[in-house]
Amino acid sequence: MTGSAPAPVSVPAPKAPWLLARLTQGVIALAAVADVFRATALREHRLHPADDASLSRSGLTSMVFIYVMTAATVLFLVWFSRCRRTAQMLSPGAAAGSGVWAVVAWFVPVVNLWAPRLLVLDVWHASSAVDTDGETAKRRNDVLVNAWWAAWVGHAVITAVAQLGAGTSLPLLVVSETLELVAAVLAIYVIQRITAALRSAALQAGSPAGPLAQHV
Repeated sequence: MTGSAPAPVSVPAPKAPWLLARLTQGVIALAAVADVFRATALREHRLHPADDASLSRSGLTSMVFIYVMTAATVLFLVWFSRCRRTAQMLSPGAAAGSGVWAVVAWFVPVVNLWAPRLLVLDVWHASSAVDTDGETAKRRNDVLVNAWWAAWVGHAVITAVAQLGAGTSLPLLVVSETLELVAAVLAIYVIQRITAALRSAALQAGSPAGPLAQHV
């Protein structure tokens, strides 16, 4: 007697971290605005070092920025780690490197000017490996990540250059903070697109015909 072939049974698909994404997007926006106020207040204090009011504003805005930026960094890295784990479940081996390196790379001097960008692209490509939407869309996604990273690195470099000149140059301040705001907007968009891509890929992978299906 010949038995029938086992029917595929879907298993629960990994979920895209939407709540983390929303929290991260909101705090990134707050951090960008806080940095504008901090940089402006700091420049005013450097121009008028004897002014107690400017000193007070500089200290307050710097403190607020540090707290908000720390929260944004932690939330982003938690979100990114969750996305990376999900992408690896969907497409094993597509996201290169270890989970520890995916966090540490953001803090290693010089290395953090290029390695995090590659890590983000790996996660995006891994999520697209299951739910592919064509080479044109892939190139568009790469351009978005590259534009975000260029704005962020440009902000960091110009801010460092401004510090060499005592941090009082208004043109450098304007360029630096404009790049900061652009980087924040693009980061919010990158988070949105990656989370959406993971959700789409997870839904497809969790179907009976998807790569996460098992046989009983």
